[in-house]
Amino acid sequence: MPTSELLYRKDAYARMTEAEVLAQTDQGGIVLDRTLFYATGGGQPGDSGKLLWAEGQCSIATTAKGEAGAVVLVPEEGSALPPVGATVTQVLDWDRRYGHMRVHTALHLLSVVIPLEVTGGSISDGKGRLDFNMPEAPEDKQALQDQLQALIDRDLEVTEDWISDAELDANPQLVKTMSVSPPRGAGQVRLVRIGTEEEQIDLQPCGGTHVRRTREIGKIRLGKVEKKGKQNRRVYLHLEG
Repeated sequence: MPTSELLYRKDAYARMTEAEVLAQTDQGGIVLDRTLFYATGGGQPGDSGKLLWAEGQCSIATTAKGEAGAVVLVPEEGSALPPVGATVTQVLDWDRRYGHMRVHTALHLLSVVIPLEVTGGSISDGKGRLDFNMPEAPEDKQALQDQLQALIDRDLEVTEDWISDAELDANPQLVKTMSVSPPRGAGQVRLVRIGTEEEQIDLQPCGGTHVRRTREIGKIRLGKVEKKGKQNRRVYLHLEG
């Protein structure tokens, strides 16, 4: 199956652009030569939106990973499909994606104020959660929320860097999430940094989309803390507006 150029990696804020239809899958999915749409992975949902072309349009319900690293746009049931070779305009459901970017970046900072092993995570509309190797519940959840909000309000820069697979293997402490493999491919791993190299708040492998500065996250609230097994606690985070 042909692979797509990942435009969201170059600019997570791009909302609309043209592309060519490379293929249709047996299940009715669409593969483009370049995609703004993020495919489900790393706890972040696949993007939704629309495709427009000369003869029609279709709504994209979600985006998934296909064979050999292909990105497959999944149309809503019963939608017309653009023909292979057609030029289409991709239109991202920006409000939904931007919410995912805000939550995803906030979860990176949550792993800073709770410096424990992360065993899982998930992002959804306006909220997210991380599972920690945390035998006892936090004594003061409000203090953690205040710490997290203080980091957000510092308006820290969020940037990316790339290292080789070998460098990652030599620095296993970079991998915080035990349940999700770092996004490897083509011999390189993408690192997301919060803060500067001189004053680094967080650095970890991640293939998802993030805001450029932490102040964009806005106000957050820590929700319930659930016990998930003997060693695990699930901590929920909500965007407040």
